[in-house]
Amino acid sequence: MADLVLKANNREATGKNKVNKLRAEELIPGVIYAKGEDNLNVQFTSREFDKILRQAGTSTIITLDIDGEDKDVLIKDYQTHPYKNQYLHVDFQAIRAGESIRVSVPIVLIGRDDLAIEQAVLVQNMDTIDVECLPKHIPQTADVDITEIQIGDNRTVADLDIFKDENITVLAEEDEIICSLQEVSEEVIPEDDELEAADAADVPTVDETEEGEDGEAEESEADAE
Repeated sequence: MADLVLKANNREATGKNKVNKLRAEELIPGVIYAKGEDNLNVQFTSREFDKILRQAGTSTIITLDIDGEDKDVLIKDYQTHPYKNQYLHVDFQAIRAGESIRVSVPIVLIGRDDLAIEQAVLVQNMDTIDVECLPKHIPQTADVDITEIQIGDNRTVADLDIFKDENITVLAEEDEIICSLQEVSEEVIPEDDELEAADAADVPTVDETEEGEDGEAEESEADAE
């Protein structure tokens, strides 16, 4: 049994109208998927799920207490309302101790808050990474140390602390860039004298004005003929 427990009930309500009634009662509909087994519909309170999600994320095994029967699962996916503070649906993946599982793990940049390099910006290309392993080897995070990073440097998948762990298969190319430190390009702002010179260049001279007027007059006479 996992340390985090979410109390749930078997769910008989299916279909849009019935499910909407559940949500109105601050209950969330969910489904447990298990290889070789029928899907199991469950429901649980929004408040309790929110607490569990904040602690477990999507890479920590939790236990669903379904009417007194325990089932270890991962929060595989969840949907939220586009503008309301409301969970709409949750997918769980059942866990078997001896069966490998694919999990999305959050990437953590170690030393990020200590960077003090001026005229530089840290660009993070990847926030999570997929791994495959037995449930007991699921990492909470995938860490990469950037304390010594310099402008022009990057960190790749091969730099992750879990990359060389023989119990974990990282499902990404080792040279894929996780983050990089890039120099900030300075915007060139023209001086006041340059702006005045540019404005002056746009003003026609007397000769240009007279020439333009003469040209317009000639065109008008041609049109009259």
